[in-house]
Amino acid sequence: MTAQWGNIPFDRSAKPPVPMRLYEGKGKCKTPPLVLYLRGGAFLADDREEGERPVARALADAGAVVLEADYSSVSKNLFPQAMECAFAALQCLNSRRKQFGTAKSLLLVAGDEAGGNVAAGVALKARDQMQGELDGQILLSPMIDPMMASASFREADKIGMRERWSDGWSHYLGSQCGSQHPYAAPCLCSRLNGLAPALIVTAEDDPLRDEVRGYGDRLRSSGVSVRQHVFPAGSGWTGIYRDDGGEWMKALGAEFTGFVQELSA
Repeated sequence: MTAQWGNIPFDRSAKPPVPMRLYEGKGKCKTPPLVLYLRGGAFLADDREEGERPVARALADAGAVVLEADYSSVSKNLFPQAMECAFAALQCLNSRRKQFGTAKSLLLVAGDEAGGNVAAGVALKARDQMQGELDGQILLSPMIDPMMASASFREADKIGMRERWSDGWSHYLGSQCGSQHPYAAPCLCSRLNGLAPALIVTAEDDPLRDEVRGYGDRLRSSGVSVRQHVFPAGSGWTGIYRDDGGEWMKALGAEFTGFVQELSA
């Protein structure tokens, strides 16, 4: 069944309530991991999309209960509103573990591209304000470096994303904060210790691969457990920027399953 949007009010102060939609696969286990999923869109797409997101579907088919939070339309993709909206969604899911899974279900936050940035920021805030509650973070080609100066980023024109990512960063950061805010640009954060374990995914032909790998290296050096997967060039992974699925979905599901097993060990 196709996932449908619905309003889930987080608390009495949430106006308007943040729309969310539930993804469940056929292989749901007795104690399913709960995943808050945050979509990409380069911080520019702020309308609610009706079509299912391939990343969310891949995680659900791997046994997770996935709730996609529509942080974009509520926050207009501005910092800090977008990150605060997503964090409120995480708090909501944490308080309702028994409703969607069990009290022992793992709590994870996941995001691709711009949503990966927000997910990384949420993981930082969860470390600071929800100590011990977040079990893991899943960062799928996260768009986390506003400097856009990596060697691999020079390839952004090949897939038509350079201008879109540049415009997206300008929109997200706006005039409300500098790029040095740790929740806005996690790759520039000076204190990464204590974060939840991470599953980080990129591809050899992904223009964001250098900043993604660099963030993974910094997490490791800070003592954070990191599981990293790099798809080979030509795998179709960069199709996530166009909401395209592909054979990578099964491989992502396998990596997710391995990550969950590591967390549960």
